[in-house]
Amino acid sequence: MNECVLVVDDDREIVKAIALLLEKEGYRVLKAYDGMEALELAAEQPIRLIIMDVMMPRLDGLSAVLKIRERKNIPIIVLSAKSEETDKILGLSMGADDYVAKPFSPQELAARVKSHLRRYTMLGDIHAEIKEEGIRNGRLLWRSSERTLYADGEAVKLTATEMKIIELLMRNPGRVFPAEEIYRRVWGEEAFAVENTVMVHIRRIREKIELNPKKPEYLKVVWGIGYKMEKIEDYH
Repeated sequence: MNECVLVVDDDREIVKAIALLLEKEGYRVLKAYDGMEALELAAEQPIRLIIMDVMMPRLDGLSAVLKIRERKNIPIIVLSAKSEETDKILGLSMGADDYVAKPFSPQELAARVKSHLRRYTMLGDIHAEIKEEGIRNGRLLWRSSERTLYADGEAVKLTATEMKIIELLMRNPGRVFPAEEIYRRVWGEEAFAVENTVMVHIRRIREKIELNPKKPEYLKVVWGIGYKMEKIEDYH
């Protein structure tokens, strides 16, 4: 295991502690101490996952996440001393895949890194399935062999987490999934109070695939139950 992880925090002791933890797990660790350094390293190095603090000088973590997301879909875990739900939702809205509040459990952080890298590697493996025509639903086409969603023939830029959600829903059109089930299947861990986390990712996917995200045609909420991919007749 030699995946490269970038750890970004203006507190050098925290960076050092996380680096030691991840190096023990067999990862190669790069360190940055503000958002600008993080952007430079993300552009130059073959990084597979980023752990990013929110409050930093020069460029804050959320702004850095937003800029990195323009170019890369690698997993990003946001660290923050704030544990309020609004901060968590803001981080996820700006493109983070996961959120860990400080002080954090080293074991939990290591487990989350492992989980995200496993999922990203699996999604990125173009040999994971036999090539196929794909699953078509109205304007959308999911090609498992390419790990790509097309809308109106154009590839949609999805993060690894969004990709896993869309694959689950595209493979089960019309079926309603509670937020807890989506979380268990996509994040690969037990779900507790995850409604907002799933909702933010659904909202981000809607913005990328719906003609009018405020009146979604595909990704529907079934109030009190969960989410589903509406089955659309052949689109002409």
